[in-house]
Amino acid sequence: MSESQPHLTVVGEPAAPERIGIARPGFEVYAGPTTVDGRVFRAGVWYHGIKQTSPDEPGQPFDLWVCGPLHVTAETVDSDDGSIGRLLKFQHRGRERECVIPMEALAGKGEDVLKTLMRQGLVIEYHHRKHVPAYIASHHTPQVVLDTITRPGWHERSGAFVLPNRIIGSDRVRFHSSGREARIFDTLGTLEGWQSEIAEPCLGNPVLILSVCCALAGPLLKKVGVNGGGVHLVGDSSSGKSLAQDIAATVWGPADRFKVSWDMSGGGVEIEASSRNDTVMINDEMSRASPKQIQGHAYAIANGTGKGTMTREREGRPKNYWRLLALSSGERSLADHAAMAGNTAHAGAELRMVDINAGTRKYRAFDDVHGTNGEAFHRTLTGAAGRHYGHVGPALVEKLLEDEIADGLTWRFGEIRKAFNVSSSQAGRVADRFAVMALAGELASDCGILPWPAGTSTDACRLLFAEWLATIGDGNAEDRQILSALSDFIALHGDSRFSSIHAQFADPNVRHRAGYFEIEGDKRFYLFNRAAITEAAEGYSRARILRTLGQHDVLAKMDEGRKQKKYRLPGGGMGRFFVIDPERLDPEGGS
Repeated sequence: MSESQPHLTVVGEPAAPERIGIARPGFEVYAGPTTVDGRVFRAGVWYHGIKQTSPDEPGQPFDLWVCGPLHVTAETVDSDDGSIGRLLKFQHRGRERECVIPMEALAGKGEDVLKTLMRQGLVIEYHHRKHVPAYIASHHTPQVVLDTITRPGWHERSGAFVLPNRIIGSDRVRFHSSGREARIFDTLGTLEGWQSEIAEPCLGNPVLILSVCCALAGPLLKKVGVNGGGVHLVGDSSSGKSLAQDIAATVWGPADRFKVSWDMSGGGVEIEASSRNDTVMINDEMSRASPKQIQGHAYAIANGTGKGTMTREREGRPKNYWRLLALSSGERSLADHAAMAGNTAHAGAELRMVDINAGTRKYRAFDDVHGTNGEAFHRTLTGAAGRHYGHVGPALVEKLLEDEIADGLTWRFGEIRKAFNVSSSQAGRVADRFAVMALAGELASDCGILPWPAGTSTDACRLLFAEWLATIGDGNAEDRQILSALSDFIALHGDSRFSSIHAQFADPNVRHRAGYFEIEGDKRFYLFNRAAITEAAEGYSRARILRTLGQHDVLAKMDEGRKQKKYRLPGGGMGRFFVIDPERLDPEGGS
C-alpha cells in the first residue's frame, strides 16, 4: 500500500477491539483486526509514520502494513559466544513458528533476517520489507531472557537436552537454527511400532544390538565421563552392515537423512558431527573416503574439537565442539583403507574406530534371522525402518532427567565396566566405550523403551568386545604396530637385503643393505643397521622402537651398556647392529 492509499478494512472478520491513540512514528502489532481512532487495522505489524512536507505545516500521518503478526517475545543469549538476539513468534497456516534472530544480523539492510523469516513462511509486504528489521530492532528491552544453542545435545546451564524440534527438560532454552539444515531429527510412526517391528527382531543378533546401543549411548557420554570414539562394521558388500546402520539411525530420525557419507572434507566432518552432538554419527561406506584423510577424520570425530579459524579482524572464531559415538561401515578396516594411500595406520586412529566383524557371522552380519532367510529378514527390517523412527533416543533422554536414574548412573556404569576387564590402558579406553553402550541398552530395557530382557545389551557388547580383543590383543597398540612392521620387513626383505655376517666377502647382490643375518643352530637372527631399524617401523623414532624391542625381549644380543652388538664385517672392518630374534616378534598381537 502506498502512503496515499486509504486504510484497509477487513470485511467478514470478527469485530475489531477498540483502542485509543496511535504513537507516531512507531510500530504496532495487532493480533487481529483492531480499531484505533475509528479506523480498522487488519492483523499484522503496522508502521504508523508522519510525512513532513514542509517545516511550517503539520505532518501528514500515514500507515503501512509491513507483515503478518510478528511478536518479539524474548531476548536471547548465545551460550557459546554470549551474543544477543531476539526470539520471534508468528503463525503460518495455523502452526506457531519460532525464530531466533541475532542482533548483529539486523545491521545494514538486514537481508539475512528477511530470508530467514520468509523461508519459514512469514507473509511480508515486499515493498515495505525494509521496515521488518527496524521493527525487530526497536524492541530494546524484552523482559524474558532465554539461552540459545546452535547444536543439539546437553545444555550446560539449564541441564536441558536440546533438539532442533524439541527441548527436553526446560522452557528457558531455544535451538538457534539457520532453517537450512536437513531435518535429521524428524519423527514418524510410533514407539510401540518401532519396538515390535525393529527392536524385537534384533534379539539374537549382536551386531544389530550393538548398533542400537551405540545410537543410544551418546547422551550418556557426558554423564559417565567417557570420551567419544566409534565402532566400524567390517564386511563384504551386501552383508547387512547398512541395515544395522539404518536401524541405529531410527533411534533419532530418518535413516536416509541421519546417515552421512564418509566422502567429505575435514570441514564437513566438523559440521556433521556438531549437528549430531550427544547423539550418534553414522558414517556409511568407508570406501568412499579419501585414504589420505581417513585417519584424520577418525581422530576428529573422537576428539570432538574442530579447527580454529579467524575472522576478518584476525580474531579467533568459536570452535565447533561435539561429543558422540560413531557407527561406521566398510568393506575394509580403517588400517587397510589407509594403507591404500601408502600410509601406515596410526595406533590411535585404530583405537578410536575399532573393527567389528559384520560379514562372517552365521548369516553374514546376522546370527539369527528368526525362521526366515537373510534376504527376507533384511527386507522386513528395511521396510520397518522407513515407517518408525525418531522416538527412542528422546524417550531415553527423558528418563535420564529423572533424579532416580541420574543419581545412579556413575555407579551403574562402574558395575557394567567390570565385565570388560582388560590390563592395558589403551584397551581400557575401548572397554569404556563398549561399557557405555551396554549401559545405554540396559537402561533402555529397564525403562521399557527396549523390549529386551535384562543383560541382552551387555552380553552382545561383551561378545563383540571379546572378538575385537582376541584379534588385537590386550597390549600397547604402538608396540603391536612396531613388532608387526619389523616382522613384515623381515618377511619381505629377509634374503634380498640381508646376507650372512660370517661370509668371507659381502654379497654383491644385496642392494640397499638393511644388515646381515647370523645362523645359530636352526635359528636365524637378523642384524639391523641404524637406518633399517627406522625404515622398517616407519613413523616411529629409533628411541620408541628400541623401547618396544627392550620391553618384549626382542633384542637377542647386546654389548654391555649398549642396545647393539659389535661384529666383524665380511671383507673387513667392524660394525654395530641391532640383533633381532624374529621368533619373539608377535605381529598379530594376540593375547
